[in-house]
Amino acid sequence: MVRLLQPLLWLLARSTHGQLARMVLYLKEENALLRAKLPKRLTVTAAERRRLVKFGKPLGAAIKELITIVSPRTFLRWVNGERTTPSRRQPARPPGRPRIPEAIRELVVRMADETGWGYTRILGELKKLGIQVARSTVVNILKEYGFDPGPKRGEGTWSDFLQRHTATLWACDFLAKRVVTVRGIVNVFVLFFIHVGTRRVHIAGMTAKPTQAWVDERACETATILTGPGGQPAYLLRDHDTKFEGGFDTLLAERGVTVVRVGPRAPNLNAYAERFVQSIETECLDHFVVCGESHLRHIITHYVDWYHTCRPHQGVGNRPLTEEEPPAPLLQFRARDIECEERLGGLLRHYRRRAA
Repeated sequence: MVRLLQPLLWLLARSTHGQLARMVLYLKEENALLRAKLPKRLTVTAAERRRLVKFGKPLGAAIKELITIVSPRTFLRWVNGERTTPSRRQPARPPGRPRIPEAIRELVVRMADETGWGYTRILGELKKLGIQVARSTVVNILKEYGFDPGPKRGEGTWSDFLQRHTATLWACDFLAKRVVTVRGIVNVFVLFFIHVGTRRVHIAGMTAKPTQAWVDERACETATILTGPGGQPAYLLRDHDTKFEGGFDTLLAERGVTVVRVGPRAPNLNAYAERFVQSIETECLDHFVVCGESHLRHIITHYVDWYHTCRPHQGVGNRPLTEEEPPAPLLQFRARDIECEERLGGLLRHYRRRAA
């Protein structure tokens, strides 16, 4: 470094005042060309700022003619900040209005997501909690996260109805299967109920002749299951199948079950029951030639037990319905420690850890 500075100092010592002025003009022009090739705004570190102040401060007002990396006003603030004591120096803050704390933003989004409230109701809840924010702030947060600032009005959607009643909501339907008997091929109808919240299935009965008396009798037997041991009110979804005509709705209503008929030709409104029909048919019944009602009962009994205890369900976190908590992670294992259990001649399979 000394070898580099000595020629420069020697050159400056021999230079006249006019030559120094011309050197400064050249360096300013060169600096302007280089500065034009850089981004409009440059950020400097605290160490770089101290170096600029150190060499620029002695120049006084002449710095206005030289400095280009920042405005002279910004440089003056740097100099004034250097003069103040560290205890009195104010922390730097980005330009513009301060950002709303993240905790408030999360709370506003949570309220909107859980309740569907509009900005006025959310603003009142925040005020009740002692959180003071402007009305426009709540509106802007809701819009940023895709929520309508206005409240939900009307009766809501079908999805809202399902979410509100999931703990006490059931669905029912008939499953039909062609069965080979001594009298030929007949259709056997299986009446089942499925709990929407837990996906658990109850087989109410099966018959080749689902008369209204038979259906009403199954309704009376199943009512206690639908309402639970405490007899709490329950809701039951059903389609417009004529086998439900008669006293089916009335008998259940007398026992605390509100029957909700879905729209005609709208299987998506009874999606949980329809999905169970699809599962049992594609995973089990379509693979058998069923010989008699007792054979059908045997197949369905084994499938429903496997459906409850072994089959993972995507709707409940890809876990079996009877599993309360996931097992501890298995970090190391041997292939022979995992065994396959088969049912119905190997059609239904699942894997489990071998008992120690």
